[in-house]
Amino acid sequence: MLALCALPCLESAAQAEIASYYGQEFAGRRTASGERFNPGAMTAAHRTLRFGTQVRVTNSRNGRSVIVRINDRGPFVQGRSIDLSSGAARAIGMGGTASVRIQVIR
Repeated sequence: MLALCALPCLESAAQAEIASYYGQEFAGRRTASGERFNPGAMTAAHRTLRFGTQVRVTNSRNGRSVIVRINDRGPFVQGRSIDLSSGAARAIGMGGTASVRIQVIR
């Protein structure tokens, strides 16, 4: 029973990661979840989290955070953990890549 309780506790722990973003060049294309990509939406791509998972992403440099919904797969660049939509990246004051904290909300 202890092992079953530990999984949700681990999911909510914040992790330090590198984030990047993608934007207008992918606007309107289908994401891995099947929906059309909207660069202004608060969404993100992650390799393993289930589609629909909500994640708080906090910029380690300035402390600004945003809650995004996972709707795509990626990033496909070594060393990066999450790809934010350009709208989400803008909301946390991110340009290019950034060191972020990722926390699964639900």
